[in-house]
Amino acid sequence: MAFGTQDDSDEVMNEINMTPLVDVMLVLLIVFIITVPVMKHAVNVDLPRVSNEPEVVKPQNISLSIDAQGQYFWGKDAISDEELLTRLQAEAAKDVQPDLHISGDKEVRYERVAKAMAAAQNAGIRKIGFVTHPEQ
Repeated sequence: MAFGTQDDSDEVMNEINMTPLVDVMLVLLIVFIITVPVMKHAVNVDLPRVSNEPEVVKPQNISLSIDAQGQYFWGKDAISDEELLTRLQAEAAKDVQPDLHISGDKEVRYERVAKAMAAAQNAGIRKIGFVTHPEQ
């Protein structure tokens, strides 16, 4: 036994054997070549053409404005606090609920806006938005 010498059979291979990888790729290529024409040969059927899109009913948005004195306006009509709640409950009972857009004057007390939001929540309105104007 000689120390310091190595046999040629004990050496580690530094190269990857590519032959099995090439064999697998060729088999996959043959499988795809065979299956693609089979998938394209289908029975041609002339199907009827109909429109089946559901009709989208877009509700009108509710415009609730609050002026500087704290008066509520439903659209352009002035309403009282009690009438606001009854109108919001009527709108919340609809199948397709409209969006509530609140426009508050910048001089109005926040309490009036908060009361309108609380009335909308109590009535069951799900979508509330605030209308603002961008600074110029």
